[in-house]
Amino acid sequence: MAWKTLDDMDLDGKTVLTRVDINVPVENGRVTDATRLERIKPTIDAILAAGGKPLLLAHFGRPKGKVVDAMSLRQVVPALQQATGHTVQFIETLEGAEEPTAEAKAAEVLLLENIRFHPGEEANDAEFAARLAGLGDVYCNDAFSAAHRAHASTEALARHLPACAGRLMQAELSALEAALATPERPVVAVVGGSKVSSKLDLLGNLVEKVDKLVIGGGMANTFLAAQGLSVGKSLCEHDMADTARQIMVKAGGAGCEILLPADVVVAEEFRAGAAHRTVPAHACPDDAMILDAGPQAVARITAALDTARTLIWNGPLGAFEIEPFDAATNAAAGHAAKRSRDGHLTSVAGGGDTVAALNQAGAAEDFTYISTAGGAFLEWMEGKTLPGVAALGG
Repeated sequence: MAWKTLDDMDLDGKTVLTRVDINVPVENGRVTDATRLERIKPTIDAILAAGGKPLLLAHFGRPKGKVVDAMSLRQVVPALQQATGHTVQFIETLEGAEEPTAEAKAAEVLLLENIRFHPGEEANDAEFAARLAGLGDVYCNDAFSAAHRAHASTEALARHLPACAGRLMQAELSALEAALATPERPVVAVVGGSKVSSKLDLLGNLVEKVDKLVIGGGMANTFLAAQGLSVGKSLCEHDMADTARQIMVKAGGAGCEILLPADVVVAEEFRAGAAHRTVPAHACPDDAMILDAGPQAVARITAALDTARTLIWNGPLGAFEIEPFDAATNAAAGHAAKRSRDGHLTSVAGGGDTVAALNQAGAAEDFTYISTAGGAFLEWMEGKTLPGVAALGG
């Protein structure tokens, strides 16, 4: 799908309405993780370099159309100035943006108060979007993480003004297209996590797009049980057995090989340092639970990665939160990171647990692209149309 970038727009002397995601964690009025603030700096820099003035539109929390003081974006301003290196003038109301003060006119960057304080935002209200459009000359969406929401500032606004993707949105879309739309083959996908039921659409789409699908975590237990194997006390959705078998049939028809663990790490209790052992996947004791993939399973995954050119990763291979059940995730992620670092593999990963697991494994820095977009990343991988992205192609 074609979309315009900042490089395609004339920004000189223009106000650029820039939708960003700065929904950062705050404790006692202080930002505790500025990652999202840092990631919008390239877009702000590009707009300023082209002679434009960024007017940032963003949400914070879920105020549901009401003014909630604890969800004011004012508390983000000091960290935003530090992360971007630019002076930021906070504008409390729409009226204040429509009739800017001399101070606002002089500022490098403007930040409008939490857009979700207005009921018209989440309702994707046409009149509200038109009023927002009156604040600027160009619309730039740099919030891929909110692109699966059809809200006024992510979708309707793009129909009122010349629209483009910001640098972060551009990088995200390019990475995802490289992974799923036009990938170098062979393509391997790693999908882990606890529940098959929450990733049905993802699995159904991936088996038609990838050459090998590695299934790990609690999900793998459901697939093992669907093949008639006992999984003891393991986390398992036994009522999803028919669905798991259908996915395996669909994969076979599409020429996608599903890799399930041949051996597993089991323990009688889920705690750090619990007594554990490795057994064949078909030999889980009745009083034990599967908490990680075993070394044979890891060897099979790394062998698949050795021939792959593209990797999509979503979810851990085991209960990575506590040792020693992080071993399979750490080993496979480390191997993928090395292949990526050496230029043999394009690796794209996303999802909350995924980012945490790859960071813990020390592998995140070497992956080609790590998406922090959560729901939007998953919906893209499920093959769904994202309203905020579709609007840019209009």
